[in-house]
Amino acid sequence: MPGQRKRKREAARRAAADPGPAGRWEVVFETQDEAEWRAYARRVRDWRETADPSTLRLDTLCGRSVQPTTYRLSRFVPDGDRP
Repeated sequence: MPGQRKRKREAARRAAADPGPAGRWEVVFETQDEAEWRAYARRVRDWRETADPSTLRLDTLCGRSVQPTTYRLSRFVPDGDRP
């Protein structure tokens, strides 16, 4: 794809210039059942009103024939906050 290498270099340069806050992503919920995931995601949308949405990450890990699709909710935990 034309320009892809240049875009990757620019993205890496931006990431190096601003590394963002130090911390880690902690998995809160994970399932392989899409219906269960949708129900949980609805509850999370209601919960977002009291939580900072920038600290939540919704992931869909695409599966293949030997590995099913996995749905995951993670929250960002700054380095100073240890559970």
